[in-house]
Amino acid sequence: MAGGASAANSTNSVRIVVAGDRGTGKSSLIITAAAEAFPANVPPVLPPTRLPEDMFPDRVPVTVIDTSSSLENRGKLADELKRADAVVLTYACDQPATLDRLSTFWLPELRRLEVKVPVIVAGCKLDLRDEQQPVSLEQVMSPIMQQFREIETCIECSAYKHIQIPEVFYYAQKAVLHPTAPLFDQEAQTLKPRCVRALKRIFILCDNDRDGALSDAELNDFQVKCFNAPLQPSEIVGVKRVVQEKLPEGVNENGLTLTGFLFLHALFIEKGRLETTWTVLRKFGYNNDIRLSDDQLLPPIKRTPDQSVELTSEALEFLKGVFTLFDIDGDGALNAHELEDVFSTAPESPWSEAPFAVAAERNALGGLSLDGFLSKWALMTFLNPVISVENLIYIGYSGDPSSAVKLTQRRRVDRKKQQTDRSVFQCFVFGPKEAGKSTLLHAFVGRPFTDVYTPTPATEERYTVNIVDQPDGTRKTLILREIPEDAVGKLLIHKDALAACDIAVFVHDSSSEASWTKATELLVQVASHGESTGYEVPCLIVAAKDDLEPYPTAIQDSTRVSQDMGIEAPIPISTRLGDFNNVYRRIVRAAEHPHLSIPETEAGKTRKHYHRLLNRSLMVVSVGAAVGIVGLAAYRVYATRKNASG
Repeated sequence: MAGGASAANSTNSVRIVVAGDRGTGKSSLIITAAAEAFPANVPPVLPPTRLPEDMFPDRVPVTVIDTSSSLENRGKLADELKRADAVVLTYACDQPATLDRLSTFWLPELRRLEVKVPVIVAGCKLDLRDEQQPVSLEQVMSPIMQQFREIETCIECSAYKHIQIPEVFYYAQKAVLHPTAPLFDQEAQTLKPRCVRALKRIFILCDNDRDGALSDAELNDFQVKCFNAPLQPSEIVGVKRVVQEKLPEGVNENGLTLTGFLFLHALFIEKGRLETTWTVLRKFGYNNDIRLSDDQLLPPIKRTPDQSVELTSEALEFLKGVFTLFDIDGDGALNAHELEDVFSTAPESPWSEAPFAVAAERNALGGLSLDGFLSKWALMTFLNPVISVENLIYIGYSGDPSSAVKLTQRRRVDRKKQQTDRSVFQCFVFGPKEAGKSTLLHAFVGRPFTDVYTPTPATEERYTVNIVDQPDGTRKTLILREIPEDAVGKLLIHKDALAACDIAVFVHDSSSEASWTKATELLVQVASHGESTGYEVPCLIVAAKDDLEPYPTAIQDSTRVSQDMGIEAPIPISTRLGDFNNVYRRIVRAAEHPHLSIPETEAGKTRKHYHRLLNRSLMVVSVGAAVGIVGLAAYRVYATRKNASG
C-alpha cells in the first residue's frame, strides 16, 4: 500500500493566520515564503498574502494572514483567529521571553476565543540564537505540547538564512488537509474509534469475496482506486512482510486481515504520513469528521409538515438480511454484542442515546427481536430520514440512497380520501400527571408494571415503538410519543404542532374525577387547535387503572363527553392486571381511518353552523339574483315586442 498526496479532499482553500508577539518575525516569515527572498524593508502588517499553488503537493490555495499584536488591534486579531483554518504562533529564538509568552498568553488566548484549529509553533530568527546555550527544540517544547494538545508541530526557522521557511506553511496546510486529531489518539498512540470504524467499512467494501482478508488482487484494486497506481508483486510481498513481522495475525493464508489493514494505517500515521490514510478515507467519501460527506447521502427531503417518511420494501428486505447475518447464535434476537457489530462500521451506534436507547421491546436477556430491530429503524426514519439512510449506507446498503425511503401522502389528503396507505403511525399520548401515560408506553414494549411513579420531565421526548398485528393479517408500526402535561402548552404554540400526529390518545386515571376533568380539558385544547389550524386528528380516550373503583359519576361524564364530541366511549384498561382491551390495535384502527373519531368542540360546531348559514344565504342571494336576471330579460323581450307591434 503506497502513500501519496490526497487526490480529493474536503477543503478548497486554506487560511493560515500568523500571530505572536511584536518583533518575533511574523511579516518576514510570510514575505520570505511568498517571494523566496528576505525583505529589506518590512511593513508593520502585511495584507493577505497568497502562496504559490505549486508550492505544496496538494496544490490547494493557501492564504496567509499577518496580524498585529498591539492592544488597539486586539479585536481585529480575535476576528482573524476565529476565521483561521490553522494558526502559526511565532516566537523569536533570540528572545526567550517571547517563548514564555506562548504558554502564558497566546495559547490560553486561543482557548478563550474557542479557536479549535491546528497550531504550528514557529521559532523564528534561528540565525540569531545564542549558540553558547544549546537547548534542543524537543526539550523546550515538550512541556508546552503536553499542556496544549492543539499544537500539531514545532519548527525552528530563519527568514534571513532561508532555513525551513516553506516547511512552516507546509505543516500548517498539512494539519488542515490531513489533520491528526480525528484519526489518532496521541496519548494512547492508537487509532481513534471513529477512524477504526471507517477503515473497517472500507476493508469490508474491498473484500469482494468476503473471506475476511484482502488477497493480492484485492489489495491491488484498492491501491488503484485510492492512489491511481498498481502495486508491483514485490511491493505486495513487502507490505505483507512488514505487517507479519510486527503483527503475525495481520496476515493469513488468504491475505491481509482487518487487523493488519488497521496496523498499516497506524504505522503510516506514526511515521507522519497522514496523507495516506486521508487519501483512502476521502476516496471512499469521508470528510474531516470521519462521516460520509453530504454528496454521498440522501439530500434533504422536501415535505409538508403533515407528510412523513417510511422505509421502502427494498430497505426493509436489506435490514432483514442484516438481522439474520448478525444473529450469530441464531436465537432470533440481537444481543448487545451482536448489535454493536451491526453498527461497527458506522461512526457510532445511532441508538445508544434517547429516544432510541429504550424505545423498542427486548427479551428477558436484553436481546432485540426482528420486530424490535425493524421498529427502531422505522422510528429513526420517521424522526430523521437523512440520518437513517446515512446509517443504512454505513452498514452496507449499496442501493441509491433515495431508493431506501418513500414519502407518504399528506394527512390532510388522507382525511379527504377517507383512507391512508401509511405503514407507520405516530400517536401522541396526552394526559394529566399520574394518569398512566408512561405505563401505557412501557406496556407497549413489554416492560413490567411498577407501582413506583416517576414523572416524565417536560423537556424529555419519550417514545416507544412496536409492530402491531391487525386482525386482517396486516402489520403496522405504531410510534407512541408521550406528551407530558406541562409540555402541552409549549407544543401547541406552533401552528403545525399536530401535523405529524396520526392519532391522539388521552389517558386519565378512571378512579379520579380530577384526572378525568384535566384529560377532557386537554382533549378540548387539542381538538380546538386542530380545528383552528386544519390539522384535525382522530382522538381516543383511555380510562386507565380500571382495576380501581371508578369515581361516582364516571359513566355519565364519559358518555356525555363522548357523545357531545362525537368520538368513541373511553377504552378501559388495567396495566396492573395486564388487561389492555386491544388498545394498541384500536389505536392503529382509528389511525387507519383518518376521517373518523375526530372530536368537535362547541366552538367548532358553532363555526360549522355559521358556515352552513352563510352558504345557505349565499345560495338564496344567488338564486334571487338569477330570478331577477331572468325577469329583467323577460321584460326586455316584452317591451321589444310591444314597441314592434305599436
